[in-house]
Amino acid sequence: MSKFVSTTRLLVGSAALLAMAAFVACTAEQPAWSPPDFSPIGMGWEGANGLEFIAVPGSPPAVTAHPDHPYINNAIYRRTGQQPTFHIADLTNPNLKQWAKDIMQKDNDEVLAGKIAYMPGQSCKHWGVPAVMQSGGPFFILQTPTEVLIIEEGERLARHIYLNVPHSANPKPSWYGESVGHYEGDTLVVDTIGITTETFVDFFRTPHTEKLHVVERWRLIDDGKQIEVHMTIDDPDTYYQPWQAIRRLERTVTELGENICREGNFRLFDYGIPIDETPDF
Repeated sequence: MSKFVSTTRLLVGSAALLAMAAFVACTAEQPAWSPPDFSPIGMGWEGANGLEFIAVPGSPPAVTAHPDHPYINNAIYRRTGQQPTFHIADLTNPNLKQWAKDIMQKDNDEVLAGKIAYMPGQSCKHWGVPAVMQSGGPFFILQTPTEVLIIEEGERLARHIYLNVPHSANPKPSWYGESVGHYEGDTLVVDTIGITTETFVDFFRTPHTEKLHVVERWRLIDDGKQIEVHMTIDDPDTYYQPWQAIRRLERTVTELGENICREGNFRLFDYGIPIDETPDF
């Protein structure tokens, strides 16, 4: 083999390697997809279908309102003149275990007898997961390469979703639990455990145990005008089977407003709001 031929082959091989490296680098710099943008400037997200969870065909049902005691909020009152009511659960739900039904029946009876029903937002408490999705919002979302923060205007406690990390071995129970997530194409997948039992599953005040496990799949629909959140809720000590539900949020032009809940509170009704009686300094 001549020296010329050997040199030529070396040059050709080197050029091929350089071309392949350039292609790989270009592909790495320009991925075929990008994460969904849930945080457009000047926008928030509000409930698009009232406060109820949307049923998923084939799934055990979520807890719903008692047929004899439908929920009437202030908006319905202003439109129809019907007396506003609190949330009263239908306890015929076949997926709910008896210990939870017993607690909820006692609570239903007390509310129907005149007790003010507990709601996190009215009591300056945090909703928990998945109950926060039944808040009307607006929600504000901030995305970074390492985490997603979700803020509900009435709370001021950001929900942190840490990206591409594993769960802690023994997460300490907290209001929103420990949420870890990752992107699957156009979907943000969020896995949450470690939710304190001081929260409820929904606004019907359904209790849960420390085994509550929630998986959410967030994606944009309707040309980016809505977010659809598909949730799977599992707590083997509270439910006979895991169940699924959907919540949709609608994009709206708004800003994060100031909402002072505890300080100087003069509400007409006592929702059990903690009040600072003494100064901190």
